[in-house]
Amino acid sequence: MRSVIPQCPVVSAESSSDDIAEFVVIDVETACSSVSSICQIGIVGFKDGREVFEYESLIDPLDRFSSFNTRIHGLTCDHVAGAPTFATVHATIAAHLSGRITVAHSFFDKGALAAACRVHDRTPIETTWLDSVRVAKRAWPDLPSHRLNVLTKFLGVRHKHHDALSDARAAGYVIVRAIEHTGIGLAGWLLPAHTRGRQSPKSAAVGPLKGERIAILGAARDGMLANRLAAAGARIVASVGLTTTKLVISNEQPFGRYVSAHADHKRADTLRRDGKAIEIVSEDEIIASLLRTG
Repeated sequence: MRSVIPQCPVVSAESSSDDIAEFVVIDVETACSSVSSICQIGIVGFKDGREVFEYESLIDPLDRFSSFNTRIHGLTCDHVAGAPTFATVHATIAAHLSGRITVAHSFFDKGALAAACRVHDRTPIETTWLDSVRVAKRAWPDLPSHRLNVLTKFLGVRHKHHDALSDARAAGYVIVRAIEHTGIGLAGWLLPAHTRGRQSPKSAAVGPLKGERIAILGAARDGMLANRLAAAGARIVASVGLTTTKLVISNEQPFGRYVSAHADHKRADTLRRDGKAIEIVSEDEIIASLLRTG
């Protein structure tokens, strides 16, 4: 598990420092099933991997509070008594988002913002949207879930789930960490994803792993580990299936103690319980075995 990110000094929304933000992140909470019923909003600006401003506000949604939504975020009509309406804060939100790259964890927030603008007769906010769920799925495709609370545990980010400001900050760090992890800059994440199928290395004709069908968890199937196993005769497969004989857990796997929650690991466990001849071994174990046989 990576270390927890400390709280960075931020600049208040009243200053002009948000003008230097490279991207902004927004999160909203809603009062009921009406997507326009925004009752809390949080916005955080990021520049060079750090926070440069934050803005948050409770909002009177001029709508009912459902018990379902209250159970999620804890907010009721009492919390927003005397709070501004969306129409009142619209200009502030627009000033932070307009003409910038705006991140949201899924596009629920995008839809809520657009709906609130319609309901409250305010001008739509023009911004370039980036979905941090899509970014996370590309950066860490093998994670069992890309929900924000799962990602923050994986990344070691302090987070209070369903608090708008905390959710916005957390989604911002998903982008920061994805850039660090992949080397893809912000502009690259805005481009459409072009997936290119990886080719497994060709299996050697002979070797101690001849006849083995091996799936690798946590490393590319055209990477160094895959090539070493293929050179020993193994056939490298894309995922665990009925004919897989080994699941090898890479030393570089990014899942930490959550590795057993990965779909391939759970599939291998199920096959073992059903009596199939499949082993789950670490990279160190299989390499040590090759060294003994070599």
